[in-house]
Amino acid sequence: MEVENFVSKTLELLQEEREAEIEETRIWQENVSLKDLQSKGVCLLKLQIGSQSTGLYGRTVVILEPRKHLGFSTLPSNSFGPGDIVGLYDTSGCTAASQISTGIVTRVSQTSVSVAFDDFKDGLSFDFDAQYNLLKLANDVTYKRMKHALNALNGYSNGPAANMINVLFGHTKPTSQSQPNEFEFFNTNLDDSQREAVSFALSQRELAVIHGPPGTGKTTTVVEIILQAVKQGQKVLCCASSNVAVDNLVERLAQCKAKVLRLGHPARLLESIQKHSLDAILAQSDNANIIADIRKDIDKAFMGRKKMEKGERWNFKREIGELRKELKNREATSIAQILKSADVVLSTNTGACADGPLKFLSAEHFDWVVIDECAQALESSCWIPLLRARKCILAGDYKQLPPTIKSQTAASKGLSLSLMERLIQMYGDPVVRMLTVQYRMNSAIMDWASKEMYQGRLTAHSSVETHLLKDLAGVSSVEETSVPLLLIDTAGCGLSEMEDTDEQSKGNQGEVEIVELHIKALIEAGLKARDIAVIAPYNLQVDLLRQKLSVRHPELEIKSVDGFQGREKEAVVLSLVRSNRKGEVGFLAEDRRINVAITRARRHVAVVCDTQTVQTHAFLKSLINHMTEKGEVRTAFEYIRDIVPQNHTRDHKDTKTTSASGSTSSKQKVKDQAQKKAQKKSSSKENTAGSEKCTKSSTSAPTEYEENKNRYAEIRAQVENFVKDFNQSELQFPSSFNSHDRLLIHQIAEELGLRHESKGEGSNRCITVSRPLQSATTAEPTQAAEKEEVQEEETVPNPQSGPSCTPQLDLKSLHLERMKREQQKREENTQQKKQQNKILPAQTQPSKKAKEKNRTKAGACDIAAAAAPDDDFDTLINAVVKADSVCSFVKCKASVLTLGQLCLFCNRQYCLSHHIPEVHGCGDKAKSHARMRISKEGVLYAGSGTKDKSMDINKKAYLQRKLDSKLKDMASQRKQKNKEKNS
Repeated sequence: MEVENFVSKTLELLQEEREAEIEETRIWQENVSLKDLQSKGVCLLKLQIGSQSTGLYGRTVVILEPRKHLGFSTLPSNSFGPGDIVGLYDTSGCTAASQISTGIVTRVSQTSVSVAFDDFKDGLSFDFDAQYNLLKLANDVTYKRMKHALNALNGYSNGPAANMINVLFGHTKPTSQSQPNEFEFFNTNLDDSQREAVSFALSQRELAVIHGPPGTGKTTTVVEIILQAVKQGQKVLCCASSNVAVDNLVERLAQCKAKVLRLGHPARLLESIQKHSLDAILAQSDNANIIADIRKDIDKAFMGRKKMEKGERWNFKREIGELRKELKNREATSIAQILKSADVVLSTNTGACADGPLKFLSAEHFDWVVIDECAQALESSCWIPLLRARKCILAGDYKQLPPTIKSQTAASKGLSLSLMERLIQMYGDPVVRMLTVQYRMNSAIMDWASKEMYQGRLTAHSSVETHLLKDLAGVSSVEETSVPLLLIDTAGCGLSEMEDTDEQSKGNQGEVEIVELHIKALIEAGLKARDIAVIAPYNLQVDLLRQKLSVRHPELEIKSVDGFQGREKEAVVLSLVRSNRKGEVGFLAEDRRINVAITRARRHVAVVCDTQTVQTHAFLKSLINHMTEKGEVRTAFEYIRDIVPQNHTRDHKDTKTTSASGSTSSKQKVKDQAQKKAQKKSSSKENTAGSEKCTKSSTSAPTEYEENKNRYAEIRAQVENFVKDFNQSELQFPSSFNSHDRLLIHQIAEELGLRHESKGEGSNRCITVSRPLQSATTAEPTQAAEKEEVQEEETVPNPQSGPSCTPQLDLKSLHLERMKREQQKREENTQQKKQQNKILPAQTQPSKKAKEKNRTKAGACDIAAAAAPDDDFDTLINAVVKADSVCSFVKCKASVLTLGQLCLFCNRQYCLSHHIPEVHGCGDKAKSHARMRISKEGVLYAGSGTKDKSMDINKKAYLQRKLDSKLKDMASQRKQKNKEKNS
């Protein structure tokens, strides 16, 4: 690759990226409302000043918080981070006219944002009673520095980096020392792969790449390399793409007593390492007393700003400017000396620019450049520090998230390709050393990432190989803390995703509730909330999770995947959100994003997802398969009782119009789905002998399929026997059943129209099946008739092979068949029929208690059979017509010939006063039918769900604007009263 071609192409892509960012910001400010900007995560509205102080280098640090007096305790989900440039605006909007000042974000938490300001527009100060908006701005400084570095690279001829540039562009091959110098390791606990990486880096002349997968001690290895270089008398410039990564290196090197110097804006640094910053060291120089006096003068000037008149503001601004100018001049005299005395200088990639503090050093001052997290940085930003040394060490993991790029066109043309990944593609293994022992994850968590992303080369250290949550102090041993992998499957449960109307962000309220219950179980077991991370790929889902969990668990971290890169927690709960009929997974298809999310965990990972949706993507399917094989699988039925399953048999009304072939295929489809699920579910450790046959993996796929099929048939037979036995009120399955068996029970109970409920927690969880309320209120035959009915049922052919698709256990159909048989017996023996007619009304008419519950008359056939003479067919017909012309509701004699309404669930006629299912006793069937219809069609019909009590969006926005206006008027009135009092 020619340097000129690379520079020209990269400059074009950078310009395209810059224009995309500016255009996005312009469109946001001109066409997008402030509330929409806040939902996108780039704006925070109506913040108040929590505190104000003077930080290092005379900068003013302001902490902005939400309006706590109105009940807001946490900030909405946002993309603000340390180092971002932001604009502070008044509440009139986010325009140039309303801008107060620009600053740099120093710290972001779930409850506040800290911003450092250099100066203010027109010398204005902050009002603690006012409200402010904060908007994320495009950072043009970074782009200017990258362009300057690329132009310098294009014209680079004779300098320390000449040989390295030839190697990095493939003009010459990398070389190494023939006889490496012998050395002793500062850290004697390094493993073999880390020792090899250190030795390799020290022996290379121009280039060494350290590939560090998650948890493999990449930072430890880089620190050892830097210390060995310093020991050899080398000067090292150490950089990274983010301030957090640089600060981490500063902390580690400072512990080893190395002379480190941290460059950069003091507002961007952690408090623990600010003593190593250039500004802090300058404050301890020979001019320290003078610097301290100047700062006191600045603070005094700010303290007296409230008493100033309007005419004194210009003098105030001029005085502050002179004090700051004197402060900077005195500090600048000591910078060169401090830089030369440091062994290791650390900064971000852009902080190592030629117009920064490094301009006081010569071009050949540094021997080495070390770039950490190189895979997360644009290559053009890496060239800012690379031009200052003759040798570079690149460390990172190109299998994790790449740099964030606004322009998808620029990314597709190569802007997203990092320097580290390009060199690995160019040279391969000869320039790379991979760290293979990881010290973070349980082996079950690690194995999937190792196989899918790192060629299976990772091994877990013995100290973490089998560690679990229950091994932590104060954590009890329960089911949740005893497994490293937990998959909570929402497939078939109706927990579909929802979409923000204004953008592409997604949310899933059902998964939020499941995450809440799992977090509750972990905390009740003794795990601290600060040791748990909740990760979601979408901002809308992050907002929903924070609304649900942040108040109850303030120490619980809830962030997006991008916000957790480089972090780790004892337990991670991941909500994948996507659940739709099309199988769309969106940007979950980015393999590296899922790799980052899973590998943040040390001892426990819980994934909440719809397996039917996410398994449409091959990489996500490999994760589901791994968790099914190595972990525990649960269904969402075990967490939320009131769930509408999507796999329903058709209702009674629909089945009457279906053919036998259609019925068979429909039923077979349900069984096939259950059998496919059975292949994905793993067995529990405490299964019974029967469940072990179903869930243990077999040597061949057909054998496993047959076992699952047999298990399905066994459970269905138990449920059907329970339905036949009227003496048994409920059927309770043992707690030894595994999650797959419990899922089959839920499905079979839904198919047969039975109630099913999970009871107990942990290993004591079991499922109870009982008859629906409607069944309990139907006509109760005598014990003799029940026996006869059961015997007759055994001779009835299977509905799946018959001419209609009538459900197997339709009590009404069986009852009518029994009445026909009684009528035939009456024709053979008149006396027997008369006796039967005396007994029959007692059988067909419900008892007093049943009347109170059912409040429904007997059917027309029942009345006719009881009232008609034995051999008078005309009288029988007349009785049926008369019974069918009157409302079927108890004690109601209204005619239904003209204005009658047929109930779809009991096939009886009712008047307009009693035709509603909830009135005459079919409420449960109507509710079940409505929920099945919603699940099938995905449309919410009137009366089929709970009433939406949420306020209309437009009305809510109108009321909010009205409230804001009223608050603003009240605030202005308070100011006028204060002025009147002062006068």
